[in-house]
Amino acid sequence: MPRSKPTFMSWERPTPSQAKPTAPAPRSYAPVSLGEIKELAGVGRPTVSNWRRRHSRQVLQGANDSRRPFPDPIPGAGSESKPLFDAAEIADWLDLRAVSDAEPDENGRLPTYGDRFRRALRLRGLVALKHRLGSADTVISQALAVIAMSSEGKGWIPEYLPEGLLAEYEGADPDVVRAAHELMDEIGAPGWAADALLGLDDEGLEIARRLESDLVMDVTPRGVAALVAALIGPNEGGPGQRSTISLCAGLGELLLAMGGGPYEDLRGHGELVAVEPDPLLRKLLRYRLMSYEAGTVDVCASPSDLDTPRDWGGAPGKPYAFSHADIVLADPPYVSGERERDTEGPLWWAAEAVRRLEPGGRAYVVVPTWTLTRTSGTGPTSVRTPTIGMRQALLERGCVEAIVQLPRRINPFRTGAEYALLVLRPPSAGPGSVLLVDADRIAQRTAGDGDAWIGRTVALTRPGVVPEPGEEGPEEKSSKEVAYDHRDARRVSVRPSVRGSEHLLDNRSVLPAHRLAAPEPRVDHFEETLSARRAAAAAMPHLREWLGDMGIAKRDVPVRHRKLDEHLRAGQLTLLNGHRIKEADIRDAGLPVVGREEMLGELPVGTRRIAPENLAAYPSAKITEKGDVVLLAEHGVRCQVDAVGGCVLLAPVQGLRIVAYRDHVRNVALSEPVRPDALWMRPHSLARLLQAPRNQHRGSGSLVRRVSVRDMDLPQLSADEIAELEEILTEAERLRADVRRQLEALDRLAERVSAGVADGDLALRRR
Repeated sequence: MPRSKPTFMSWERPTPSQAKPTAPAPRSYAPVSLGEIKELAGVGRPTVSNWRRRHSRQVLQGANDSRRPFPDPIPGAGSESKPLFDAAEIADWLDLRAVSDAEPDENGRLPTYGDRFRRALRLRGLVALKHRLGSADTVISQALAVIAMSSEGKGWIPEYLPEGLLAEYEGADPDVVRAAHELMDEIGAPGWAADALLGLDDEGLEIARRLESDLVMDVTPRGVAALVAALIGPNEGGPGQRSTISLCAGLGELLLAMGGGPYEDLRGHGELVAVEPDPLLRKLLRYRLMSYEAGTVDVCASPSDLDTPRDWGGAPGKPYAFSHADIVLADPPYVSGERERDTEGPLWWAAEAVRRLEPGGRAYVVVPTWTLTRTSGTGPTSVRTPTIGMRQALLERGCVEAIVQLPRRINPFRTGAEYALLVLRPPSAGPGSVLLVDADRIAQRTAGDGDAWIGRTVALTRPGVVPEPGEEGPEEKSSKEVAYDHRDARRVSVRPSVRGSEHLLDNRSVLPAHRLAAPEPRVDHFEETLSARRAAAAAMPHLREWLGDMGIAKRDVPVRHRKLDEHLRAGQLTLLNGHRIKEADIRDAGLPVVGREEMLGELPVGTRRIAPENLAAYPSAKITEKGDVVLLAEHGVRCQVDAVGGCVLLAPVQGLRIVAYRDHVRNVALSEPVRPDALWMRPHSLARLLQAPRNQHRGSGSLVRRVSVRDMDLPQLSADEIAELEEILTEAERLRADVRRQLEALDRLAERVSAGVADGDLALRRR
C-alpha cells in the first residue's frame, strides 16, 4: 500500500484570500414592526419604546445631541398605530448598542443588539426557505454545496468533483445562495459557516432548532472529539505520519478534530478516508470536508469498499486497497439498548476497527455504556447476546487497551444516554490488563476548569502512570506521592492472575464506575476513628465507658474483598427486587410499604400501606423478613435494617437477605447454642459496609446515578470480627433511637406549647 498522498498535478488551489467569498450585495429585508424589532433583538417591548422615544430625531436635535437618531418609519408603510421600519437601518442603529451582560469575544469585543438582530433575521429567512423548499435537509444541502464550491470546489477539475455537487450548486435556490454567502461573509471562513449551518457551534444550535433539523442529534460531542484528538497526539508531517480510517464518520467530527482547534486543517495528516453508510450524511460530509479544504478525503458507503482497489484521493494512478490504517476512528450512532441483540451493534464496529488496524496502530471507538454493563446471567436459561460475545472476544484477544468512561450528559441532545471510549489495539498473544479510567469522576472534580478533565484523562493513559496489577504495595497505595487517584484509574487483569482475584472475564460489568473502588485516598482510618471516638466521648460523657471498651487497632494483613455478585451466586445472600404497585392500591391499612420516599426520610415507614387482598394482585412483590437489609442505590447508597419484617418493597428499593440469618434467629429464640462461626455476616454490619465510600462511588447513569448492587463489595472478615462489629453497630443504633425519641418528645413539647399560646388557651408563668 503506497504511503504517499496522491495529488492533482492539474490543480490550482486557491489561496486563502482567493478562497474567501466576496461580500454579497446588501440584502433588502422586509420591513419590520416594533413588535418584530423586540423579538429579533431579544429585548422587551418597553425597551424598544424607550429607544424610539429617547433617541428620536426631535429629542436629540433639541438637546444638540450628535448621536444617531432612531430610524424613522418608512413613509406610506404600515399605519400610525403599527409603523414599519427598514430592517437594515434598524440593524445599523442597533450596532451602536452593545449587549452589556454578554461575554466578549476573543478580541474583547462585546456583541451588539445589531448582531442579534441580523442573526435572527437570517434565521427567519432560513425558516422561510425551509417552508418554501419543503425540508430543512434541502436548505442545508444546497447551502453546503454553495459553501463547498466557494471554498475549494472552484479549484477542482469538474469531473473530479464529488458526484452531484456541481449540479446541486448550479440548481441551488437564489435565496439559498445569498444566505450562504452572507453566512460566510459574517463568520469569516467557509468551514465555520458550514459548521454553523449544520448546528455544530453555539449559533448553529439555534439555526438547527429553528429549522427543526435533527442532523446534530448523532454528532460526536466536542469534548469527545477533543479527547480523541489529544489521545492521538500530533500527526502532521514528519516520518511518523500515520494514516487514518474513520468508520461511521457522520459529519466528520472525529476526523476534523485531528486538524487542531477549531478544526483548522487536515492537510499534512497522512492518508485519510471516511466511511459513512447514511446517504445524506455521506453527501453532507463530502461538502463539509471541501469547506475545510479537505476534499481529497474519500468518503465510502461501506467498510467493504475499503478492500476494493481504486484511485484513493481521486488522483489517477495505480489502484490500491485502503483496507488498513494506523488510526481507526468510529462513533456508531446508538443509544441505550438499541440493537442489543443485533450482530452489527456498536461492538461490531469496534471489532471492525480492530480488523482494520495496522501493526502497532490504535483505534478509538465511542460506544454506549450499556455495551459494557450487560451480562449473560448464570442460570441454565441465560442468554449470551452478540454484544456480550463480541465484548468478551475483544478482551480475550487482548484488543482492549483502555476503557474511558466519558462525563455524564456529554451529549447535549441525548442527556439520558451514557458513553464510553474504547482504546483498541491489534490482537496480542497475552491479554494482560486493561486500563479503566473514570473521566466522569475527573470531570466532576474539575467542573470549573472547562476542559481540564481532558488533559488529566490523557495523562492517565500515558505508559507507566498507572501501574500494572500487583506492582504497587500497600505502602504505595497510601503514599501522598502517587500521581493519580485510585478511584479515577486502575489496571485490571483480563484473566485471573491468582484464584479468586478480580478479572474482566468474570461475566460482570466492565464499566469503570462499577469496577473502580479503592480506600479513601490520604485518609488514616485509625487516626480518624480515634478522633471520632474522642468527639463522641466529649459530647456524651455517660458513654465514655462503652466507648473506651472498643478495641480498635490497625490491621497488619490486608483484607480481601468479594463482590456481592459472588455472595449471591454462592447462595449466601438473596436479592429482593422491589415491585411496581399502582398508587390506587396503596392506602393507610395493611402491610407497610417501603419505597423511595421512606428511604429518603420524606415519609415515616408505616404511613403508606397495602391491604393483603390488594397485594394478592402482585404475586411477584417481595415481603421482608426480620434482619433483611433494605437499600436504595440511587445517587449513593442508603440502607436500613428491617428489625421486624413484613414490609413490601416498592421499586427502585431493593432488599438483601442473609440466608443463614433465619436459622440464627430461630436458634436464639429456642435458646439453642449459637456457634460464633455460624453466621458469616450480620444485618447492621451488612448495611453499614454497603454504605462505605468505596461503594458509594460506583454510581453510573446520566440522569439518575444508580449503583450496581452486584458490583458492590464486602471485606472478608472473620466471624469474630463480624460479631464485634455487629455489637458496636447494634448498640450505636439503639442509642441513636433513644436520641431520636428524645428529640421527637422535645419537638412535640415545643409544638404544643407554642400552639396553645398562639390560640390564647395557655398562660405561661415561671415557678
